Amino acid sequence: MKNFSNIFPTIVSYFFIVLFVYASVSKLFEFERFQIQLAQSPLLSAYADFVSYGVIIIEWIASILLLVPICRRSGLYLSLFLMSAFTAYIFIILNYSDFVPCSCGGILEKLGWTEHLVFNVTCVLLIIIALFLMEKNILVRKSKTAITVSTSIVLSIILIIGMFLSSEHVIKKENNFTRRFIKHPVIQHQSVHLDNGFYYFAGFDDHNIYLSNQKYPQQLLTMDSSMHQKAITSARIETDHPYKNIRQIVADNHFYIYDGSIPILFKGKLGTESTIRISYKDAYFNDLKVIDSSRFAIRTQIRPSNHLVLGLLDIDSPEKLQLKTTVLKKQTDGLFDVDGSMAYESHTKKLLYTYTYRNQAIVMNSSMQVQKFLKTIDTVKTVQMKTTKLSDGTYKMKAPALKVNIRSVVYKNLLFVQSNLMGRHESRKAWKKSDVLDVYDIDSQSYVGSIYIFKKDDHTLNDIIVTEKYLYTIHNNELTQYKMTKALSQYIKSGKPKTDQQSRQH
Repeated sequence: MKNFSNIFPTIVSYFFIVLFVYASVSKLFEFERFQIQLAQSPLLSAYADFVSYGVIIIEWIASILLLVPICRRSGLYLSLFLMSAFTAYIFIILNYSDFVPCSCGGILEKLGWTEHLVFNVTCVLLIIIALFLMEKNILVRKSKTAITVSTSIVLSIILIIGMFLSSEHVIKKENNFTRRFIKHPVIQHQSVHLDNGFYYFAGFDDHNIYLSNQKYPQQLLTMDSSMHQKAITSARIETDHPYKNIRQIVADNHFYIYDGSIPILFKGKLGTESTIRISYKDAYFNDLKVIDSSRFAIRTQIRPSNHLVLGLLDIDSPEKLQLKTTVLKKQTDGLFDVDGSMAYESHTKKLLYTYTYRNQAIVMNSSMQVQKFLKTIDTVKTVQMKTTKLSDGTYKMKAPALKVNIRSVVYKNLLFVQSNLMGRHESRKAWKKSDVLDVYDIDSQSYVGSIYIFKKDDHTLNDIIVTEKYLYTIHNNELTQYKMTKALSQYIKSGKPKTDQQSRQH
């Protein structure tokens, strides 16, 4: 028994020397990959830099202490602290995190998270037994050993819990710009080749999606959720106007045709070709979203400053145009710096405006009253561009600006933003092959996670739309349907659409 109490701590020490040296060397050889994997962790995303270096250093320190007999006791306590922290980390991942990330590799790369947990618990027990045997050999009371062991374990657990809570706050609230990719958020279901590469999404309903075409702007293509083409209609509109950029949008079983360079708006019933003119010479605009059958959110320019502003076009109101000049916040020229994408959500009756050149989205109600601001995860608070004012009062960019957010769409409480910036610890190879969608919860003003949408034949994402079950993309002339998995759909809040009256009361 005496020989066992002498030999066992030595065997345990050499086991952990091998384990820590192998693990640390593996991490060093694939250090970039190790950092990327830590950045994807729901617990350690905000501390990927610190943890990636810290773990390797601690593993080497523990190995050296375990190798020197006189320092072996300290080495075992450090190993206990480290393995207890790993165990707490895995336990929280399995039981309390938003998702389970991929394994961090190394000697146990083939093991699943549950097997990792069992292995770590076994390691902790081995260290505790070795410590009690060593302490017994040097006549230290068992009670003191129990207190020291318990303290090491409790402190390691507190550290991991603290990092988890802090990292969640940083990632979701403080714009640390470390992306966290949702594990298998969508599965490619099917694809359809369109007849040209000029299509964009006009809208959707419970059964169909609708696509219009810049090349044939009066056409509307209807496809069902099985990706079968149901109909192509060609709307009839007045021809005595110098149209420049005809667009279509579908809402509430109707389609709307507009060209903001001409102050005109047409409306027609889905499935028909006839239209009626519902607005003329009420407002010029360069973007439009349908709020209801008589109210429209628009973006326009005001004279003489040429600043971009938002406004409400109410065709049933005596005062048809209401400009909301204080919503968009100027930083430089009031034109390029406030550029952005507008999105309207019919279920929640929320209007969103996501700036193109800064990390902010504005959340409004259907009356265009600002309710809150949402920050995107990048750190670009101030527009990075240089503009010059010409003699005629117009502004031109002197150099390409830093584009932050390319486009955005909204479904219920989730905002999907196509980003133009690569975050920290992201794979450059994956970035070149993909477009990235950052997903936000509008209600909690927090970051949910990110999605890779792989490019099709090197074509980048042209447009995107999100429905109850599917995410649709267009790459050049390829329409793709992705089925949302529970990893993503769990963040979508259910609820019946608000009525217009309910929305106005809020």
